[in-house]
Amino acid sequence: MRRYVILLCLPQTLIAFFVQNYHIRTLSHKLMSDDKLLDQVLEVAIDASKKAGEIILGNAGGAEVTKCKANSRDLLTLIDPLCEKTIKETILAAFPDHDFLGEEDVPPGKESSAAALDNKLSQSNNGWLWIVDPIDGTSNFVHGMPLCMPSIAATVNGEVMIGVIFDPHRNELFTAVKGRGASMNGERITVGEQAVIGDAIVAMGSPPAEESLNMSLKGIKSLMPKVRTIRMLGSAAIMLAWVANGRLTCYWEYDLSSWDIAAGALLVTEAGGRFTDLDGHDFTLRTRKICASNGKVHDEVLRVLRDEAGIR
Repeated sequence: MRRYVILLCLPQTLIAFFVQNYHIRTLSHKLMSDDKLLDQVLEVAIDASKKAGEIILGNAGGAEVTKCKANSRDLLTLIDPLCEKTIKETILAAFPDHDFLGEEDVPPGKESSAAALDNKLSQSNNGWLWIVDPIDGTSNFVHGMPLCMPSIAATVNGEVMIGVIFDPHRNELFTAVKGRGASMNGERITVGEQAVIGDAIVAMGSPPAEESLNMSLKGIKSLMPKVRTIRMLGSAAIMLAWVANGRLTCYWEYDLSSWDIAAGALLVTEAGGRFTDLDGHDFTLRTRKICASNGKVHDEVLRVLRDEAGIR
C-alpha cells in the first residue's frame, strides 16, 4: 500500500526543512554504501596531507611571521598559504566539482569564520565541502616545535565523512571514515579507558582571543585539582587525534572554527569517544565550544566547567 504524506497545510519553511533533511539522509546513506567513492576521497585526503606535511618538515626549524591576524598571538607565515594552496590543488585536481573552505581564505575572527562556513554550506553545488586547516598549531610551527600539522575533513551536506590528520614529525597518520572506525597508520585506534575524572589527562587551549582566554583560565582553576593533569599542546588537531588514540582522555576549548575540529571530531567519535558542545549537544560543523572525550568522563568534565567554573 502506498503511503502519502499531507504537507500542503504546513508552512513552506517547514516543508523545505523536511525535504532538505530527506536529501541529506539519502545522500549520506548512499555515500556510506559507496565504499569506492569514500576510498577515493580518503586517498586524496591522505595524499594532500602528506604533501603539506613535507612542506612543514622542510621548514621544521621555524618560520618567519609575515603578519599577525586577530592579535599578536594569532600568527601567519608564508608557509601556511603555501600548504593550503598545495592541499587545495591536490583536492580539486581529483574532484574539480567539490567545494573548499580553508582557514587562510577567511579573515580573522569568529564572526568571519562562522559566516564563511554558513556561506559555503548554503552554496555548495553537490553537497561536497572540504574543510582544511593547512597548519594547525602555527605558533608551534613558528618556534620550531614539532606540534603542528594539516587537518583535512571531507563533508557532505554538513556531515563529516572523511577525517585525516597527519603528524609529519612522528610520521603518524590518523584517518577516519564515517561508519568504519578510526586508525593510526592503518591500525585501529580507540579512546582511553579512564572511568573517573581523577584519572583523566585533560587537554585545553591557550587561545588568542580575550574572551576565550578568560574562560580557559576559569577552566584551569576548576579542573586542575580534580584531574590527573592538564596539558596545553597548542594544536587542536593533535589534541583531538590523541583523544582518539587514548593518549589524552579529554580535550575542551571555548571557541574554535570548523577547520580546527572537523577532522578531529570524526576521529574521536569513530574511535568510540564522544564529541559535544559545552552544553552536551552533539557536534555539528557550526559547533564552536567543544568537549571531546573517551565518553566515560565527559559528563563530569562538562559539569565542572558549567557548575564550578561558570563557563557557558
